[in-house]
Amino acid sequence: MPKEITTVILKALQFAARKHETQRRKDVAASPYINHPIEVANLLAEVGDVTDVDILVAAILHDTLEDTKTTPEELEQHFGLDVRLIVEGLTDDKQLGKEVRKQLQIKHASRLSGRAKVIKLADKVCNIEDVIERPPADWPLERRKDYLDWTEKVVHGCRGTNALLESCYDQLLKAGRSALHGAPE
Repeated sequence: MPKEITTVILKALQFAARKHETQRRKDVAASPYINHPIEVANLLAEVGDVTDVDILVAAILHDTLEDTKTTPEELEQHFGLDVRLIVEGLTDDKQLGKEVRKQLQIKHASRLSGRAKVIKLADKVCNIEDVIERPPADWPLERRKDYLDWTEKVVHGCRGTNALLESCYDQLLKAGRSALHGAPE
Protein backbone atom coordinates (compact mmCIF):
# COMPACT_ATOMS: atom_id res chain seq x y z
CA MET A 1 0.00 0.00 0.00
CA PRO A 2 1.44 3.40 -0.94
CA LYS A 3 2.53 5.59 1.96
CA GLU A 4 -0.04 8.35 1.26
CA ILE A 5 -2.89 5.82 1.48
CA THR A 6 -1.55 4.38 4.72
CA THR A 7 -1.12 7.89 6.11
CA VAL A 8 -4.68 9.03 5.35
CA ILE A 9 -6.20 5.85 6.80
CA LEU A 10 -4.12 6.19 9.97
CA LYS A 11 -5.03 9.88 10.17
CA ALA A 12 -8.73 8.94 9.96
CA LEU A 13 -8.29 6.30 12.66
CA GLN A 14 -6.57 8.80 14.94
CA PHE A 15 -9.19 11.47 14.24
CA ALA A 16 -12.11 9.08 14.91
CA ALA A 17 -10.44 7.69 18.04
CA ARG A 18 -10.09 11.18 19.48
CA LYS A 19 -13.64 12.17 18.56
CA HIS A 20 -15.15 8.99 20.02
CA GLU A 21 -12.70 8.62 22.94
CA THR A 22 -15.26 8.84 25.73
CA GLN A 23 -18.02 6.90 23.95
CA ARG A 24 -18.91 3.29 24.59
CA ARG A 25 -21.05 0.75 22.76
CA LYS A 26 -24.31 -0.38 24.39
CA ASP A 27 -23.18 -3.98 24.94
CA VAL A 28 -22.75 -5.46 28.42
CA ALA A 29 -18.97 -4.98 28.24
CA ALA A 30 -19.40 -1.30 27.22
CA SER A 31 -16.84 -1.79 24.45
CA PRO A 32 -14.96 1.28 23.22
CA TYR A 33 -17.04 2.93 20.48
CA ILE A 34 -14.06 3.23 18.13
CA ASN A 35 -14.20 -0.55 17.66
CA HIS A 36 -17.37 -0.12 15.58
CA PRO A 37 -16.06 2.17 12.80
CA ILE A 38 -12.89 0.07 12.64
CA GLU A 39 -15.02 -3.08 12.20
CA VAL A 40 -17.06 -1.40 9.45
CA ALA A 41 -13.95 -0.34 7.52
CA ASN A 42 -12.34 -3.74 8.01
CA LEU A 43 -15.47 -5.53 6.76
CA LEU A 44 -15.51 -3.32 3.66
CA ALA A 45 -11.87 -4.19 2.89
CA GLU A 46 -11.85 -7.86 3.90
CA VAL A 47 -15.28 -9.09 2.88
CA GLY A 48 -16.42 -6.43 0.42
CA ASP A 49 -13.05 -6.19 -1.35
CA VAL A 50 -13.33 -2.39 -1.22
CA THR A 51 -10.09 -0.55 -2.02
CA ASP A 52 -11.46 2.98 -2.56
CA VAL A 53 -9.60 5.02 0.06
CA ASP A 54 -12.36 7.61 0.38
CA ILE A 55 -14.87 4.86 1.18
CA LEU A 56 -12.57 3.31 3.80
CA VAL A 57 -11.85 6.71 5.37
CA ALA A 58 -15.56 7.64 5.34
CA ALA A 59 -16.35 4.29 6.98
CA ILE A 60 -13.95 5.08 9.80
CA LEU A 61 -15.54 8.53 10.16
CA HIS A 62 -19.16 7.56 9.42
CA ASP A 63 -20.50 8.37 12.90
CA THR A 64 -18.42 11.46 13.69
CA LEU A 65 -20.96 14.03 12.47
CA GLU A 66 -23.85 12.19 14.08
CA ASP A 67 -22.32 11.30 17.43
CA THR A 68 -19.62 13.89 18.14
CA LYS A 69 -19.15 17.64 17.87
CA THR A 70 -17.35 17.27 14.54
CA THR A 71 -18.51 19.69 11.85
CA PRO A 72 -18.83 18.97 8.14
CA GLU A 73 -16.29 21.72 7.50
CA GLU A 74 -13.82 20.03 9.83
CA LEU A 75 -14.19 16.74 7.97
CA GLU A 76 -13.67 18.48 4.65
CA GLN A 77 -10.62 20.34 5.93
CA HIS A 78 -8.94 17.13 7.08
CA PHE A 79 -10.20 14.56 4.56
CA GLY A 80 -11.62 16.39 1.54
CA LEU A 81 -15.01 17.12 0.04
CA ASP A 82 -15.68 13.56 -1.16
CA VAL A 83 -15.31 12.09 2.32
CA ARG A 84 -17.41 14.89 3.80
CA LEU A 85 -20.24 14.24 1.34
CA ILE A 86 -20.19 10.49 1.95
CA VAL A 87 -20.31 10.96 5.73
CA GLU A 88 -23.03 13.60 5.48
CA GLY A 89 -25.12 11.16 3.44
CA LEU A 90 -24.85 8.62 6.26
CA THR A 91 -25.63 11.05 9.08
CA ASP A 92 -28.97 10.99 10.90
CA ASP A 93 -30.43 14.24 12.19
CA LYS A 94 -30.29 13.70 15.97
CA GLN A 95 -32.82 16.49 16.49
CA LEU A 96 -35.48 14.14 15.13
CA GLY A 97 -37.01 11.38 17.22
CA LYS A 98 -35.56 7.88 17.03
CA GLU A 99 -38.53 6.36 15.18
CA VAL A 100 -38.51 9.18 12.62
CA ARG A 101 -34.77 8.69 12.05
CA LYS A 102 -35.29 4.95 11.54
CA GLN A 103 -38.04 5.56 8.97
CA LEU A 104 -35.88 8.12 7.18
CA GLN A 105 -33.03 5.62 6.95
CA ILE A 106 -35.38 3.23 5.15
CA LYS A 107 -36.71 5.99 2.89
CA HIS A 108 -33.31 7.48 2.04
CA ALA A 109 -31.24 4.30 1.63
CA SER A 110 -32.01 3.95 -2.07
CA ARG A 111 -31.11 7.63 -2.65
CA LEU A 112 -27.62 7.40 -1.15
CA SER A 113 -24.56 7.53 -3.38
CA GLY A 114 -23.09 4.14 -4.25
CA ARG A 115 -20.16 4.87 -1.94
CA ALA A 116 -22.46 5.69 0.97
CA LYS A 117 -24.65 2.64 0.28
CA VAL A 118 -21.73 0.26 0.61
CA ILE A 119 -20.81 1.78 3.99
CA LYS A 120 -24.45 1.66 5.13
CA LEU A 121 -24.53 -2.02 4.18
CA ALA A 122 -21.32 -2.79 6.10
CA ASP A 123 -22.60 -0.77 9.07
CA LYS A 124 -25.79 -2.84 9.18
CA VAL A 125 -23.80 -6.10 8.96
CA CYS A 126 -21.68 -5.03 11.94
CA ASN A 127 -24.70 -3.82 13.89
CA ILE A 128 -26.74 -7.01 13.43
CA GLU A 129 -23.71 -9.06 14.40
CA ASP A 130 -23.57 -7.03 17.61
CA VAL A 131 -27.32 -7.39 18.21
CA ILE A 132 -26.99 -11.17 17.80
CA GLU A 133 -23.70 -11.75 19.65
CA ARG A 134 -23.23 -8.72 21.95
CA PRO A 135 -26.62 -7.05 22.32
CA PRO A 136 -27.27 -3.90 24.27
CA ALA A 137 -27.74 -4.85 27.90
CA ASP A 138 -31.28 -3.49 28.09
CA TRP A 139 -32.63 -4.91 24.80
CA PRO A 140 -35.17 -7.70 25.25
CA LEU A 141 -35.34 -10.47 22.67
CA GLU A 142 -38.29 -8.90 20.83
CA ARG A 143 -36.41 -5.63 20.29
CA ARG A 144 -33.45 -7.55 18.89
CA LYS A 145 -35.76 -9.37 16.44
CA ASP A 146 -37.38 -6.07 15.45
CA TYR A 147 -33.94 -4.60 14.79
CA LEU A 148 -33.12 -7.40 12.36
CA ASP A 149 -36.42 -6.76 10.54
CA TRP A 150 -35.68 -3.03 10.33
CA THR A 151 -32.18 -3.55 8.92
CA GLU A 152 -33.64 -5.67 6.16
CA LYS A 153 -35.73 -2.68 5.02
CA VAL A 154 -32.71 -0.37 5.07
CA VAL A 155 -30.48 -2.87 3.28
CA HIS A 156 -33.12 -3.35 0.58
CA GLY A 157 -32.39 0.21 -0.56
CA CYS A 158 -28.65 -0.50 -0.66
CA ARG A 159 -28.80 -3.64 -2.79
CA GLY A 160 -26.89 -3.76 -6.04
CA THR A 161 -23.77 -2.08 -4.65
CA ASN A 162 -21.59 -4.95 -3.40
CA ALA A 163 -22.62 -8.58 -3.91
CA LEU A 164 -20.02 -9.84 -1.40
CA LEU A 165 -21.36 -7.67 1.43
CA GLU A 166 -24.96 -8.40 0.47
CA SER A 167 -24.26 -12.14 0.67
CA CYS A 168 -22.56 -11.65 4.05
CA TYR A 169 -25.59 -9.68 5.27
CA ASP A 170 -28.04 -12.31 3.99
CA GLN A 171 -26.14 -15.15 5.67
CA LEU A 172 -25.80 -13.28 8.95
CA LEU A 173 -29.46 -12.23 8.93
CA LYS A 174 -30.56 -15.84 8.37
CA ALA A 175 -28.27 -17.14 11.13
CA GLY A 176 -29.33 -14.34 13.46
CA ARG A 177 -33.01 -14.98 12.96
CA SER A 178 -32.46 -18.67 13.59
CA ALA A 179 -30.47 -17.97 16.75
CA LEU A 180 -32.89 -15.37 18.11
CA HIS A 181 -36.02 -17.39 17.37
CA GLY A 182 -34.51 -20.27 19.31
CA ALA A 183 -33.34 -18.07 22.19
CA PRO A 184 -35.15 -18.07 25.51
CA GLU A 185 -37.40 -15.03 26.06
